[in-house]
Amino acid sequence: MKSDRYALKYHHFNENSILIEWPEAISQSILEDLTHFKTKIKKSESSPYIDQAVSAYQSLLVQYKTTIMSFEQNVRQLQSIYSSKALIKKRKSKNWKIPVCYDSQFALDLPELCDKLKLSKDEVIQRHCTPKYTVFFIGFLPGFLYLGGLDTKLAFPRKATPRHYVSAGAVCIGGQQTGVYPEDSPGGWNIIGNSPVQLFNSDSKKPCFAEPGDTLQFYSIDANKHAELKTLEPNDFLIHST
Repeated sequence: MKSDRYALKYHHFNENSILIEWPEAISQSILEDLTHFKTKIKKSESSPYIDQAVSAYQSLLVQYKTTIMSFEQNVRQLQSIYSSKALIKKRKSKNWKIPVCYDSQFALDLPELCDKLKLSKDEVIQRHCTPKYTVFFIGFLPGFLYLGGLDTKLAFPRKATPRHYVSAGAVCIGGQQTGVYPEDSPGGWNIIGNSPVQLFNSDSKKPCFAEPGDTLQFYSIDANKHAELKTLEPNDFLIHST
């Protein structure tokens, strides 16, 4: 894969960080290029001086361990890494199968979505479970997966006034995205179900099971199955294929 396909923009984000920007689009091509660059940074000679590189849809925030003394010099180093022909082994992505209960006790906003979108509950569930979503990045909460690939007929605006409380596992739609809340938190996305999967565990060697570039599919379960899976560790029932 050619690694210098984009004209990137570099910004002095703060005293120890540089923000790198790709074109404003959500695309598989940008995700692959960004991930490839991030991996090359981690394996470069500059890596001991870098604290972390945090990715989003079209950007990469490179945070250094010390104050940036010369922004221009650091940018030249990053540009050299980006255009280098270093051979980086591509990570083998996984496709995860995630159970969701769409019963009314969990699907607080599903009736409104059905009404406004002129779709039956069964059709919303079917359209939500059919796509193979791409994990683009992880944030704003630890373990919150930003997923691309929502059926356009399910796109629905976020709430004008966010809820003060959204329970962990809430499966939601916000605009043209879908996601799962990894913990109890405030939130403005529309809740259509709940998953028993623990998305983030700070005590685990790998706190979040998925990584950017992975894919994910939802499948529907009933309330009894949800209660059963809730008692198990995720590794006992999470399904993935390569």
